[in-house]
Amino acid sequence: MPLSAQTRPAPRFHYAWVVAAVTFVVLLVGAGVRATPGVLIVPWEKEFGWSAATIGIAIAINIFLYGMIGPFAVAIIERFGLRASVCGALIVLAIGTSATSMMQTPWQMMLLWGIVVGSGSGMVANVLGATVAGRWFGERRGLVIGLLTASSATGQLVFLPLLARLSTDYGWRTVSFTVAGATLVLLPLVFLLLRDRPSDLGLPRYGETQVQPKPVLTENPAKRALRGLGMGLRSKDFWLLGGTFFICGASTNGLVGTHLIPACFDHGIPEVTAAGLLALMGVCDLIGTTASGWLTDRFDSRKLLAWYYSLRGLSLIFLPYSFDLSFYGLSLFAVFYGLDWIATVPPTVNLAGKAFGEENAALMFGWIAAMHQIGAASAAWLAGVARTGSGTYYEAFVAAGILCLVAAMMAMFVGKRPEAEAGMRPLPA
Repeated sequence: MPLSAQTRPAPRFHYAWVVAAVTFVVLLVGAGVRATPGVLIVPWEKEFGWSAATIGIAIAINIFLYGMIGPFAVAIIERFGLRASVCGALIVLAIGTSATSMMQTPWQMMLLWGIVVGSGSGMVANVLGATVAGRWFGERRGLVIGLLTASSATGQLVFLPLLARLSTDYGWRTVSFTVAGATLVLLPLVFLLLRDRPSDLGLPRYGETQVQPKPVLTENPAKRALRGLGMGLRSKDFWLLGGTFFICGASTNGLVGTHLIPACFDHGIPEVTAAGLLALMGVCDLIGTTASGWLTDRFDSRKLLAWYYSLRGLSLIFLPYSFDLSFYGLSLFAVFYGLDWIATVPPTVNLAGKAFGEENAALMFGWIAAMHQIGAASAAWLAGVARTGSGTYYEAFVAAGILCLVAAMMAMFVGKRPEAEAGMRPLPA
């Protein structure tokens, strides 16, 4: 914690909103890049003869690293700054996605779409939004986290119809070059406008009057991240939040985000139409997750999580039957499910801050988010195995729905821990 602070009058327009806007766009594009393989499963099956299970391994690696890089990304940002870290991640994404146009074998797909793109997108994932919100906002933090989380989740969905159309009309390699170009376009925006902390501009955080001096951080980023994990493993709240987020990942981008298009294709619904359903979910998610951030500033986060997981579980159990109700049944699912797509993030970040201290909220959320992506990776692979073996996603959708109901019950126990653990706080960085 800083030793001293300078009092300044609050500006009429705070630069925090510029930083939030740039971060919003970065998260939108970064998540869209990570989700791109979802529209390429069918083209890869047709061109290379790879099975859904084989492709699912690459996507599982991608999703796993998207989350596992998170806590290390927070430590890297703390050590080297927002601008340098984000620019480096965008360059990695551009190289990885453009190089995939030349792949011919499964191991190349796993290396490029799995390891390279997964690592780059993990640097510009939800932990980036949590870091920006914590550094730049003293007030309205829940709302900002909701907006930034919505951009990340929405980016996985709203670009898919365009990418599916490009793949259908011009081939999947055009998709690779398109997403690579999108990341390069962001580089000058990030370099010119993104700033590390309010104190770099002589400003307090939004809603505050004291300018906090920039902390001097010399600890190795990997050591800092692993130290946070060690403390989290001793906390019941960490396991509860991590467990619910594991289920969150399994029931969102791991299952629906990856496999809804091929599931629709199995029922005679064209890829572009199915991608339109994901885009509809993305629009609904922008509304639902932003609203979740607003609610998190005002209501018990545990109860919010219980409601979110319960509603998502019921919608997933309904999904296999919606295919028999024509496109309108799927549209109903898309709206209902989309509003709840990743509304769980703002209350989860809030609970992490209460459990581990505000200064460690982003780092600990990074490890909780890693559990999210482990769940997503597991679902991406297992659902592909299920489809390859039985020709249907029915069991995968229903199982995910039941798990969400379990997560709803787990959420209510967060914060109800023994007195000794309630007083536990991490050492300052």
